[in-house]
Amino acid sequence: MKSVVLRMAWRNLWRHGRRTWLTVGAMIFSNSLLVFSISLQFGSYDMMIDNSLQTFSGHIQLQHPSYLDQPKMRYTLADIVANAQKLRDELALESISARASGFALASSNKRSHGIQLLGVDAKHEPLVSTFPGLVNEGRYLGPGAQEEIVIGSILARNLKVGIGDELSFLGSGLDESFAAGVVTVVGIFESGIPDLDRAMAQINLGYFQDSFAMQRAGHSIVIRAAHIDDVDGLMARISAGIDDPSRIVPRDWNELQPGLRQAIQADMTSAWFMYIVLIVLVAFSVLNTQLMSVLERTREFGTMMALGLKPIHLARLVMLETGMMTALGLLLGITLGALITAYLSVVGFSYPGMEEMAVKFNLPDRMYPAISPLSLTLGPVIVALGSLLAAIYPALRLNRLQPIEAMRAV
Repeated sequence: MKSVVLRMAWRNLWRHGRRTWLTVGAMIFSNSLLVFSISLQFGSYDMMIDNSLQTFSGHIQLQHPSYLDQPKMRYTLADIVANAQKLRDELALESISARASGFALASSNKRSHGIQLLGVDAKHEPLVSTFPGLVNEGRYLGPGAQEEIVIGSILARNLKVGIGDELSFLGSGLDESFAAGVVTVVGIFESGIPDLDRAMAQINLGYFQDSFAMQRAGHSIVIRAAHIDDVDGLMARISAGIDDPSRIVPRDWNELQPGLRQAIQADMTSAWFMYIVLIVLVAFSVLNTQLMSVLERTREFGTMMALGLKPIHLARLVMLETGMMTALGLLLGITLGALITAYLSVVGFSYPGMEEMAVKFNLPDRMYPAISPLSLTLGPVIVALGSLLAAIYPALRLNRLQPIEAMRAV
């Protein structure tokens, strides 16, 4: 009996093959588009996170427990260079760098300006940050170099200095003594972030420690993971190796940049608004197809009811037809979308003008869709559910059908 019903439902679908294919085609198009769009969206989020974190903060930082909320000079980590090297050996990961940070008044021959002065390990900093690649005038700090400074483009303009000019800085050291020094500008960077270009400068970590009386201390150990998915595993390994959580804590990118997660959630919400519009349009297409099918077969349904078939059986037949049509659109749509997405996940996807922007800001010049079981099935499954819900109304109309009146229908 079940095989007969299945054959009947399949036959009914192709009574009007063109109309069925138009509806299935709409499903295939929407499912393929959703697979590609959601995969590209997930891939763009990975790229957004990596680009944002690579600029400065890294994926993980080890800090004093109070430093994040109160970034004061006294909240330090002891033997920061040695501890950074210990982490590289334990994690078998080279992209780990030590930093120290302080505020100072920078002065040229003509002007003065308050800055955030960052002491960095020039050998390892390029492995955790894109800043070294953003230097568009001069060069970056050399490993072990003393009395050199790299500054932002806006700061250079405000202080009216260029490559080779000298700057003096004056701040407060860890022991509350005066921290002072004279450095030569060897590089000017342009990050595209005005606040950083206006107020940040970098010097060698060793020189920073000498100038600010920090001995071997620093403020953060920055870790850049190979991929965002590796962060949780690294956090677990780092946390397990910390003996005294009251002196040092690991913080992942969610704590370091909470606004980034909120921006992703806001973007996802706006994108799903457009996806829902597409899904509703497909659902109305299914509703129209099945309603026309039911109305055209009114006499046929009336005859079947006169022979003893109950309306519930006819409703199941209509829903079965919709299920078959939906399954066809689901399978073909996911297959087509997966093929397109898989191809672009290898060769990449680029917007017009993206390459020029990438070169300017030291960023990747292509986006790669992140194909996964979730991105392959999330959109198409919702389309399938919407299509089945849309078929409920035509199926329910059969409950009001009267056999005699239906058989008289023209």
